[in-house]
This record gives sequence, C-alpha cells and structure tokens, in this order.
Amino acid sequence: MEKAPVIGFGLGTFEDAGVQFPGAVFGDTVVDLRTVLPGVTRIGDLFADWETHLDALERLDLATSGARPLEGLKVCPPVQPVGTIMAAGANYREHVVQMSVAHKLGAEGADAQQLAADAAAEIDERGRTGDPYVWTGIPSAVCGAYDDVQLPDVGGNVDWELELGVVIGRRAHRVSAADAFDFVAGYTIVNDVTSRALVPRSDIAMMGTDWFRAKNQPTFFPSGPYVVPKRFVPDPTKLRIRLSLNGQVMQDALADDLLFDIPSLIAYASSVAVLLPGDVLITGSPAGNGSHWGRFLQDGDVMEAEISGLGTQRSTVRGPSGQLPPWYVDRPVAVAAAGGATA
Repeated sequence: MEKAPVIGFGLGTFEDAGVQFPGAVFGDTVVDLRTVLPGVTRIGDLFADWETHLDALERLDLATSGARPLEGLKVCPPVQPVGTIMAAGANYREHVVQMSVAHKLGAEGADAQQLAADAAAEIDERGRTGDPYVWTGIPSAVCGAYDDVQLPDVGGNVDWELELGVVIGRRAHRVSAADAFDFVAGYTIVNDVTSRALVPRSDIAMMGTDWFRAKNQPTFFPSGPYVVPKRFVPDPTKLRIRLSLNGQVMQDALADDLLFDIPSLIAYASSVAVLLPGDVLITGSPAGNGSHWGRFLQDGDVMEAEISGLGTQRSTVRGPSGQLPPWYVDRPVAVAAAGGATA
C-alpha cells in the first residue's frame, strides 16, 4: 500500500544542548534536516533548490526519518543566517487611522472624528497615487518566538505590532507585481516591537523620525516559530492576526486590510534594492497597538501572538537593566527627552 503523503509542515531552527540544527516540523515532532537532505546544515541552504527540497520533505516517511519530540528544544529564529527585515510602515488602513487619532496627527484643533476622517482620505489617496513606506531592520534585533523581550534603558512607550512576514526565497531585483509571488518562499510571524518615545527627532526637525533607534533594539523582532512554505498557504490575505497582552486581546484582524498588497510591496522594494533569500518583508500591523489603547509594555507582561496556520509566539517582557549605555551616561537631557525606559 502506498504511503499517504505528509500534508504541510513548518521549517525552523532548533537548539539542543547548545547545538543548533535545521528542522522540519510535523505536528509535535521535528525532523533534523541534516539527516535527510544532504548538504543542508541550516535553513538558508534550502533556498538554493527550494521546491525540490520541499518535494523531498513531503515524501518523507516519518516512521523512519528519525523524527523527535519538539518539546524540550529551544526554538530559535527560523531562518539562519538571519536576513534583513524590510518593514512596510503605515500599511493597514485602520491602523493608520487609529495612530493618527492617538498621536493627534492632523489639523490643529481637530477632534478625533475629524482626525480619523482626514487620515482615511489621506491614506486612500496614497494607495491610489503613492508608494509604500519601507524601512529596514537589522538581523541582531531578531530573537526567537519564545525569547524574552528586553525593554531598553533609554526609550519608553514600548509598543507591539504583530505582522505577517513574507520570506524571500530567490534573489529579487526589479520584480513586477505580477511575478512577485514567484520569489516568495513562505510566511512567518514577526512582532515589530517599537519604542514610540524614540521615533521623533526634535533635535533634527527636518529628519522627522528615527526608525533605527526606535525599532532595532536587541529582541525587538520576535520571529517565528517557523516558516510555513508558500505551497501550504493558498491565500495569505485570509490569515488571522491576533495578539493578546496578559490574556486580553489587543489585535485581531485578517491580513486583508493592506493598503499595498504583498505583490506590490515586493515590486516596490525590489525596485530600490536587491532582495536576497532569507530576507523577510513584514507587511504592516493591523489596528490595536498600545498607542491606540494607551497602554505600553511593562516588566512582567506576556504577549501571546498567533497567525492562523503559522504557529504562535509567547514573549515575556523584561524591564530595563538599570545601566545606561556609555553613550547616554553624560547625556541626561537626551535620556529625559526619550521618555526614559519606564515612560
């Protein structure tokens, strides 16, 4: 009797006794890819022949593949080596409206209703005639799906932004929107943690904002737990994005409120830069951030985040270390301007 094929799996990086290995996750078990795919020592090695490797994994006989329990293994950021994060800002319509109201971004003296109406009109016009807003995150800010999130010693009002991550599987440059999905390997979960106090730069008004310091602190990109191959996600717009803080639901939306959809984001980003295998494009955050609720992350908070079919994250928030970086030791005015770590 022919063996029934495996239906769906995730890919990730795991650690056992200090040693990392790439794995394919089938339910609550994981197969060490080093034992079943010659030459594959990390997830990044799969991109050289992505579809062939996936075909081989779908044909696996789990009974003889050396599958082991997932429980007890440390879950690392799924793609190793970690690539660049390319982030689409202000890309969920309702999120932009909420942020505009929360931060009073609009005409002076306008009430919440007017701010919301003006923001909606502006974002609709940008969708018709403008470009996506994309900035970059650095690999050292990425952590695993179950790692602690460390609040910085400088920079308060630390917020959550749960996002659908699109993992690039092929070198992409000047790609058309019509061809964009051909360059997608799969999907993952990324929480784009942000210090709101570090975003504005009042000392350089003409520069406006500083996304580097606001979003690239260590542990500010919890990622994974897995990459789910594109072939198992027929319509990413139907994925449900949900984040709870200490058991209370804060974000809950489908990934279908995008101002610029996934093909448009890939086409735009690749019109500027060369996208490489393992890079992750995060597509924006739906409504329900801390700025909207007037509640920011504190020591001991627990964020539980999930995107349907892609797994779950659980991140415990740890308070500031209490020791300023050397740069800020003799800059009390700058520390105060950033709101401090507890603001």
